[in-house]
Amino acid sequence: MEHVSNLILIDSDSRRRASISHALAASSIHVEPFENIDELANAWPRSGVIMIHDEAGSIPDLIEKMAADGEWYPIIAFSEYLAPRRIVEAVLDGAIDYVAWPLDSEELNEALARAVDKSDASGNTKLREVMARSRLDRLTKREREVLDGVASGLSNRLIGEKLAISPRTVEIHRANMLNKLGANHTSEAIRIAIEAAMVN
Repeated sequence: MEHVSNLILIDSDSRRRASISHALAASSIHVEPFENIDELANAWPRSGVIMIHDEAGSIPDLIEKMAADGEWYPIIAFSEYLAPRRIVEAVLDGAIDYVAWPLDSEELNEALARAVDKSDASGNTKLREVMARSRLDRLTKREREVLDGVASGLSNRLIGEKLAISPRTVEIHRANMLNKLGANHTSEAIRIAIEAAMVN
């Protein structure tokens, strides 16, 4: 297990932020407290693990912000009250771990090490998915349909027949789709679609 020395704490409750920072001051963990995601985004640290208080939408918002800024940190969600449904939602949203506060520095060290191990094992899959989805959001409905046809291995003629448009029109949509995705080749567009979980 890798030792983590930098904890990026996001919590809108100033008392809890101070309490967590104070509790960890005696350990070898450096805490960088932030009130919210926007405050963090103004000064992304060089490295660390994010521990964010679990509030509705906080984890997806954080991942969207990391994707927009090209940053990536493992995320641990925490709450004073553990609810199984919230834990599942937080993990599905992109948290690597979920802990209950208060916890001692040894438990936190273990959670941080687990987060780094899991993050290393899974890479930044969730970040790539969010970035790919944001690229796909630029496409028109027709361009998405053309991408779906391309990903299915269909030729321009067959895509045109399926969509009741000419092969030339398919070519135009295909060129626009590649341009909007920032893809140089069709295979790159398919990879983006796969990362966005648009195709299997």
